[in-house]
Amino acid sequence: MGERDLVGRAREVPLQRWPDGSLVAVNVVVNVEEGAEAAWPDGEGNDSWGEYALPIDPSIRDLGTEGHYEFGSRVGIWRLVRLVERFGVPVTFGVCARALERNPPFAAWLRDSDHDVLGHGYRWAEVTQMSEDEEREDLEHAMRVLPELVGRPVRGWYVRSFPSVRTRRLAAAHPDLSYDSDSVNDELPYWTDVDGAPWLVVPYSKVHNDTRYFLPPTYATPRHFTETLTGAAAFLLDEARHGAGARLMTVGLHPRWSGQAARAAAVRDFLAWVAGQPEVTLVHRQQVADWWTEHVPPGARPSSSTY
Repeated sequence: MGERDLVGRAREVPLQRWPDGSLVAVNVVVNVEEGAEAAWPDGEGNDSWGEYALPIDPSIRDLGTEGHYEFGSRVGIWRLVRLVERFGVPVTFGVCARALERNPPFAAWLRDSDHDVLGHGYRWAEVTQMSEDEEREDLEHAMRVLPELVGRPVRGWYVRSFPSVRTRRLAAAHPDLSYDSDSVNDELPYWTDVDGAPWLVVPYSKVHNDTRYFLPPTYATPRHFTETLTGAAAFLLDEARHGAGARLMTVGLHPRWSGQAARAAAVRDFLAWVAGQPEVTLVHRQQVADWWTEHVPPGARPSSSTY
């Protein structure tokens, strides 16, 4: 990971439709990080991703930000679970293993569900600030804990914020992992090479993501998030109908943010919109990886040359 590719597949269309017949596949990723962030009780200081941006002296415990994360774990995750159950949609839960260890009721619910689980580290920490040994140990620790907690294999991996130059190599070296979602350089999956072997990348999105409530340009109201998501999905659908082929849209949510009542309304309204679109399907991430591996294997010719 480190060599740049500024061309990608250019105008090639690798897949006309998804195997289920849809034109647009939407993958909702719920990031479960609460309890895995840096916090004083763990001897790790304060985390900066709270509900507000007040300058807190690092030598002083930030109870406000800790409470914000606790809201996500205590309340927000269950609000999102209720929406998932209400609409009957498959969802990917990007899980930090320590967060799941500290929320046994949610861990039990996830274990009893058939939702997808994406590895998101043991701790929710910046891997670019770790040594290679530290990053490897965090990955391996998570991959020991997560399958035991959720009762099924974990095949995908992504880290907090952005990967290090070694992240993909470390993920590809783990025998249970088959893809990563650390890139934001495309919308569709693609194959790359890691140490001479093909490796699947299923890109993530920092744009169709509720972090935009806090990162400029911010959403002034949850309605703006709904409009962003429905506008993107509608555009992808129009693009596919005009020859661009199967499209993929990733939506990133966080219990501490989208689990707040007003913001959860944005998620509800987007799921309701998708439910009314017969050529748009909701999928989990492993399903996308499996479809791509089967229908667009490494070296496959595009289904049509250009659009």
